[in-house]
Amino acid sequence: MLTARGLRVTVVNAVHTKNVPGRKTDVQECQWLMKLHAYGLLRDSFHTPRTMEKVRTVWRVRDRHVKEAGRTIQHMQKALTAMNVQLSNVLSDLSGVSGQAIIRAILRGERDPYRLADLCHARVQATREEVARSLEGLWRDEVLFELQQAVESYDFTQHQLQACDQQLQQYLGELPPHPLSAPGASSATVTEPDSKPKKARRTVGEKKARGNAPQFDLRTELTRIAGVDLTTIDGIDVMTAQTILAELGPDLSAFATEDRFTSWLGLCPRKDISGGKVIGTARTKVRNRVAIAFRNAAMTLKQSKSFLGARYRHLQLKLPSKTAATKAMARYLAILVYRLMRYGQEWVDRGMERFEAKRAQREMAMLESRAKAKGFHLVPIAAK
Repeated sequence: MLTARGLRVTVVNAVHTKNVPGRKTDVQECQWLMKLHAYGLLRDSFHTPRTMEKVRTVWRVRDRHVKEAGRTIQHMQKALTAMNVQLSNVLSDLSGVSGQAIIRAILRGERDPYRLADLCHARVQATREEVARSLEGLWRDEVLFELQQAVESYDFTQHQLQACDQQLQQYLGELPPHPLSAPGASSATVTEPDSKPKKARRTVGEKKARGNAPQFDLRTELTRIAGVDLTTIDGIDVMTAQTILAELGPDLSAFATEDRFTSWLGLCPRKDISGGKVIGTARTKVRNRVAIAFRNAAMTLKQSKSFLGARYRHLQLKLPSKTAATKAMARYLAILVYRLMRYGQEWVDRGMERFEAKRAQREMAMLESRAKAKGFHLVPIAAK
């Protein structure tokens, strides 16, 4: 409402204004904030574009429904365990086709374990005998009522997810296309941030969608709005790309550099500098949805046979903890996303072998430099 009336609204981080001199009262704090703002000492926070507010709201609501559906699945598991039905020993996911078919058959009154085992999908690796043995339980009326409640809650959340998908598809369709997504628009190529761009390009296969992904072509819509396909980056799937776009919008010009972008995400080390000296390096706790999405994307690269996967495994060996390696890799992914969305570049994965070759070259250069500093010269072992 203030913005619509022509007022410039500044949203300031409270951490930057917590040191109020004298007694802390509301009146004195207002006066102190007014004085700081008059001197230009308050920095405005990032504002999500007004065009993306509808998409962000619906996406956050949908995320809460997904988490609620996960809790109802855990509730089903608890009820089955209370009846000594060890279905989780043979099925890894109760929300799948086989798990839901068996649970709903139990609620309809079926008790024969072999008939229940016949409801499993053909891709289930457990044998019919193993599934039947895991379904020999104690059928208690009060626990069956609890299981029925959990199933009804799960069905309700699934209905809510479908409604969110329809609303999300409508809001995304109302957004204008990005100029880079127009036919004939040229785009550069972005590779690893510490190397020069090259012209090499290869096709990246479409990633497998998650089970809780929206039931429409979200990837095409995101490419149209953002102008680039973020899912070409290994570790960034369509759900992560949607979180980034819903929270930030397609324009990242509010962040002058990629360093400021990663600093806003809380994915870079904190250094408190006074008089040109570092006086503190305490860790900053940042609850940022985009940063969490980048961290989750980084952790999926552990077994990836790509350039990014090799880099993440190298960071795990180099840094003191897995948390530090995940944070460093998340920052690396954030830089790639920034370059794609800000400059319209495309990511080209050069493969795991490329990273290993570069790492070997760096190690050899380091050894030669250390040997030269000590007055020695490295001589390769002659091949026999």
